[in-house]
Amino acid sequence: MHGYDPTTYGERFADIYDDWYDGDFVTGDTRETVDGLARLAGAGRVLELGVGTGRLAVPLAERGLDVTGLDSSRAMLDRLAAKAGGALVRGVLGDMGGPLPGGPYRLVFIAYNTFFNLLAREQQQAAFAHVHDVLEPGGRFALEAFVPEDPPTTGSGVELKHLSADRVVLSVHRSDAVRQTAEGSYVEFTETGGVRLRPWSIRYSRPAELDEMARMANLAPEARHAGWDGAAFTESSSHHVSIYRREV
Repeated sequence: MHGYDPTTYGERFADIYDDWYDGDFVTGDTRETVDGLARLAGAGRVLELGVGTGRLAVPLAERGLDVTGLDSSRAMLDRLAAKAGGALVRGVLGDMGGPLPGGPYRLVFIAYNTFFNLLAREQQQAAFAHVHDVLEPGGRFALEAFVPEDPPTTGSGVELKHLSADRVVLSVHRSDAVRQTAEGSYVEFTETGGVRLRPWSIRYSRPAELDEMARMANLAPEARHAGWDGAAFTESSSHHVSIYRREV
């Protein structure tokens, strides 16, 4: 997408991130996710990649965990620092493709498709390698993402995401099955604020491809679930939580 860079998403979504990601646009329960992450972390140090405004990092830190959050957007990190409990999280401005803040960490995690914001296979592979380097032996990398369509499709469309008397949100999007990419923009119309464009762009990977990248980075696939509650992953699952372990 012309004009799109690693900071674009955060800069355009920071002002509505908390409302949307606990409201219209995210499935799943935040408390359930935090519970699952806390079980994986134990009492160890935690690093979240793509921390945003701390939807997950803050409640983890409030449980007494040592949490560092990395994000490429200064606007996101500013909102993290300003919210209640935000001071408990060590916010770091940087690229989740690496290098990463020095560990070692017991748990590194990346939630809700954020890994796919790395827009090339090479960047995604590099991220696995950097995660390996900051994990302690026996530490885990937890990655949550959607399961791409099989077979993938190429096309475009417009979808209604929200409709009320004073606000309309449309999703305009297109996908390329060969490049494994999807991109688009949420177009928000409000009675008082006019029109806002909130663009996004991803390069998706199938679970088997993620497993291959993990093995190349010396991270062993340990488990795959349909959600943070540990539900069984099946051929019909639309999302997955994949756990990778650093052996040495």
